[in-house]
Amino acid sequence: MRAGKRSERCVMPMRNAALLAAWLGVIVATTSGARASESAPVALRLGFNANSARNMAEIPNVVAERKGFFAREGLTVTMVPLMGTTHMVAALDKGDVDATGTASPYMIQAVLKGSDAVAVIGGVANTIYSLIAKPDIRTTADLKGKLVAISAPPDTITLSTRMLLDKEGLKDGDYRTREIIGSSQRADCLASGTCDAVPLGQPDDIVFERKGFRKLGDSLEVMPDLQFNVVAVRRSWAASHRPIVVALARAYGDTFRYLRDPANRDDVTKTIVEITGASERVARAVLTLYYQPDRGVMPKQGEINMAGLAEVIALLGAAGQIAKPLPPVQRFVDLQYLQAAGLQ
Repeated sequence: MRAGKRSERCVMPMRNAALLAAWLGVIVATTSGARASESAPVALRLGFNANSARNMAEIPNVVAERKGFFAREGLTVTMVPLMGTTHMVAALDKGDVDATGTASPYMIQAVLKGSDAVAVIGGVANTIYSLIAKPDIRTTADLKGKLVAISAPPDTITLSTRMLLDKEGLKDGDYRTREIIGSSQRADCLASGTCDAVPLGQPDDIVFERKGFRKLGDSLEVMPDLQFNVVAVRRSWAASHRPIVVALARAYGDTFRYLRDPANRDDVTKTIVEITGASERVARAVLTLYYQPDRGVMPKQGEINMAGLAEVIALLGAAGQIAKPLPPVQRFVDLQYLQAAGLQ
């Protein structure tokens, strides 16, 4: 640890236990005419980040279930809550889930340590994290000596936050940090007054801005092209369950196309309001941020941005989180399932 730098670790509780309980009971029913299986439906355990259950990252899973995109592919999907991004690949490796969403930095690090995980579908890609500060903090320079929340060390949320501060002249040691996993949990720290500034995803960043908190910048200023989230499986499992992985890819392809279609804007807005607790006005502001113009936050149809994933590897290398020489991006991706589904 560098001189003058203080770091604390804290994983704060979720704000909405009711939503997590609801997700525990989500089972996606199958319908007739499924493309993945013409006989019995196929059960699939799909991991999701329980710490982000109220954020935009969970909207694709909700839409895929409610609109029957999983079921149409002959998949009976059980959503399995996993307590944070640091646990998701571990759950996959242990066989607790068949597939899981995960932030790509954690998957990359896990694979380098021997995990059998591999990215097969692209998730929320070019995520936007805003650095939101207390109303009385007018500039980044005002954060000197203050407490700034970050995520886990390899997370691009942490890296982008440090890069934003560095861009404005604040180096490690000029501010205190606390490790808090989950946008909602960091929002709690800011709302309580404990944290002076925190990186927030949507809709929390927009909600706080409208309450008078100050936005000091966002991740797109320093990380304009990433593949932040992916759906991962075990290579060995995927090889023996190829039709299932292809079916899952098709389901997500339908989901992301639905999210992008302007004709569905009202329905998507209602879903965001219900899941995140944001107002309709904030929900529409989120969709405008994502799609007008298109900032690459959501994939077009579940494709994996290989250049964006390579950028994640480069960022991890530059931050000293993985050793050089840097591994090739192909080590962490298997595109055959997206290609079979006609999505890559």
